[in-house]
Amino acid sequence: MNEKREAVNIFAQLGRPILFVINELGRHLLFLLFACLRIFSGRQQLRNIVQHVYFIGARSTLIVALVALFTGMVLGLQLYHTLIQFGSVGALGSAVSLTLIRELGPVLTAIMITARAGSAMTSEIGVQRITEQIDALYTMGVDPIRYLVSPRVAAALVSFPLLTVMFDLIGIIGAYFTGVVLLGLDSGTYFYRVQSSVDMEDITGGLVKAVVFAALVTSVCCYQGYFTHFRKAAHGAQAVGTSTTSAVVASCVLILIADYIVTSFLL
Repeated sequence: MNEKREAVNIFAQLGRPILFVINELGRHLLFLLFACLRIFSGRQQLRNIVQHVYFIGARSTLIVALVALFTGMVLGLQLYHTLIQFGSVGALGSAVSLTLIRELGPVLTAIMITARAGSAMTSEIGVQRITEQIDALYTMGVDPIRYLVSPRVAAALVSFPLLTVMFDLIGIIGAYFTGVVLLGLDSGTYFYRVQSSVDMEDITGGLVKAVVFAALVTSVCCYQGYFTHFRKAAHGAQAVGTSTTSAVVASCVLILIADYIVTSFLL
């Protein structure tokens, strides 16, 4: 009997975290579904979406452009010294453009937006939760998900692809500066390689990743802030800080996991 009880306890200990993860995934998917369904409901939605596009997209332009420039410059420098060993330095434009458009552009853009705008989303909604502002919205007959979450999801779906395209372009220019201006590669060869190697499928794949990352980041950050009051280990301001940290970490991890999954389908 004791052996049977120990076996049952072992299975119970293994099953609890699995059931917890499944439960959280289900709640998260329903949360995102409700937010998407309510994007176009209400008269003020378009105005709210535009405001969040400015916050998520326009105000993230500088940091994304700066990261893109130096990423392209470092990538150009590293690939130049690698390709020159094989006598293929002319392929620098192809290597840089495909690396940025397929992988680094969408991933680094999403991570930068998560660090700047995603953390702000979580903390803002979390503060509204612990100060009972969300409960006040319920009292006034306003749907909090439609008012707080849906505009952010819609704004992210617009901002992420645009910033990803900007990241790709600036990164290619940064690699051009390193390879052509500093190291002496022929300018015509560089841009010819970029033009000849990049297909519409590569650009479409990068934009698909940007849309997936947008849905992941906004849903995770808004979810963590919206349910801040469910945290058992912390309360009040400490709960907001914990939720913000969890949102940023979870978003970055999910970006990398989703990048692998989407890439496996696109290739």
